[in-house]
Amino acid sequence: MNAPGRFATTHWSLVLAARDRAAPEADDALAALCRTYWYPIYACICRQGYATDQAQDLTQEFFARLLEKDYLRDADRGRGKFRTFLQACLRNFLANEADRARAHKRGGGRTPLSLDFTTAAARYQNDPAHTQTADKLFERRWALTLLQEALARLRDEYTRLGQSRLFDELKGCLTGDRATAPHQAAADRLGMTPGAVKVAAHRLRARYRETLHDEIARTVSDPAEIDDEIRDLFRVFSPDDSPGNGR
Repeated sequence: MNAPGRFATTHWSLVLAARDRAAPEADDALAALCRTYWYPIYACICRQGYATDQAQDLTQEFFARLLEKDYLRDADRGRGKFRTFLQACLRNFLANEADRARAHKRGGGRTPLSLDFTTAAARYQNDPAHTQTADKLFERRWALTLLQEALARLRDEYTRLGQSRLFDELKGCLTGDRATAPHQAAADRLGMTPGAVKVAAHRLRARYRETLHDEIARTVSDPAEIDDEIRDLFRVFSPDDSPGNGR
């Protein structure tokens, strides 16, 4: 679990509480959340018909304005989920964008957020091309990003403990059918007994649930919302999505 100090600087309630530049740690928390969850915004913009270059430009512009507090100033506790807050902000941003004067270059004078667009277009090509709406695609990508972030944090944790090989052997149990997990084969490769591997897999699944819970806690203002958010996010998955598919 996060140490109390780290949790306090990344909790969405702190971001919501920031209304001025007197709280630089809140700016850092918001920027970190944006760098983590920018792709759902990009995918949502693409789904509304913008070309790749336009979508990248608009994504950067959206977050530039968000970090300048143009939107954060209007945040309230009623928008307790960072996901909901971003969706509302994006709708307003795109609605206003068509009417904005373009006499100056987008993002002029701003320091762009460090977003890695190198694989964004390829990732978007793998998203469903059917009638899924932009909002549904946003929710789907948001959910998958949460799962992938939790998985990455768990991998880092096991690596720090010198157990990266154990993690790599057992990570399939987080997304696959635990009843058919190849404990004997993994035991042979790891030099462990099948019983010990079964216990390790159980602990990995439990730790993954805790890590996902912790990751979601970073994006809501009230801990009471966490379980509801978990149910909402898993509801949007289609059968072909999984935390480890890299999409």
